[in-house]
Amino acid sequence: MKILVCVSNVPDTTTKITFTDNNTQFNTNGVQFILNPYDEIALSRAIELTDSGKGSVTVINVGEVNTEATIRKALAIGATDAVRINAKPHDAWYVAYQIAEYVKANPFDLILTGRESIDYNGSKVAAMLGELLDLPSVSIIKKLDAADKEATVEREIEGGKEILTIPYPFVAGTAEGVAEPKIPNMRGIMSARTKPLAVIEPVDVKTNSEVLSYETPTPRGQVKLVPADETAKLVELLHTEARVI
Repeated sequence: MKILVCVSNVPDTTTKITFTDNNTQFNTNGVQFILNPYDEIALSRAIELTDSGKGSVTVINVGEVNTEATIRKALAIGATDAVRINAKPHDAWYVAYQIAEYVKANPFDLILTGRESIDYNGSKVAAMLGELLDLPSVSIIKKLDAADKEATVEREIEGGKEILTIPYPFVAGTAEGVAEPKIPNMRGIMSARTKPLAVIEPVDVKTNSEVLSYETPTPRGQVKLVPADETAKLVELLHTEARVI
């Protein structure tokens, strides 16, 4: 089985986010970038499915040279090889289009993404890939079991679970529960240095969105504590200050 895992280079959640150029540019100075956690889940499951020589796992990233440390981590975790499409990831459409063009020339049995990236939380790439490649796609799956000609996926829906059997090839966006993220061991870290990492140039495609400016959320106000026996006062504050009732 040939599996492609799409990975993103995202800021660590502990990073303090600031902007420059009159709030039109994300300030990367001092920012620690990591492998998107949801993509780690997808990668870990792909490695489990191909363990003991049952297939190969290729990771792909749309990003500039500064993302290669993140790609090498994916290789250290256990991916077979990697591809970097040498372009700034303008938006979800641009990323999906670049990956789709690569897949058209290099088919895979299964394409996995994380459910979303933790920077923009868009949850769009898996569905867009399915449309661009004319393949079935299913998002936010909680379980993935593979057989020879088809896979069974499980996802949560309102009031229960949905279980689908899908023939290969298809696209899936993975969420928590599919696998436990793997920690690279020393052998994996050493081997990652020599694993293939191909760099290819992007295809020409028009971007459909443009960031005009960024804004930070309004700072949270102070918390008021109300004694448990003063229910009337709590109701009054919810009505007059919080304005939620």
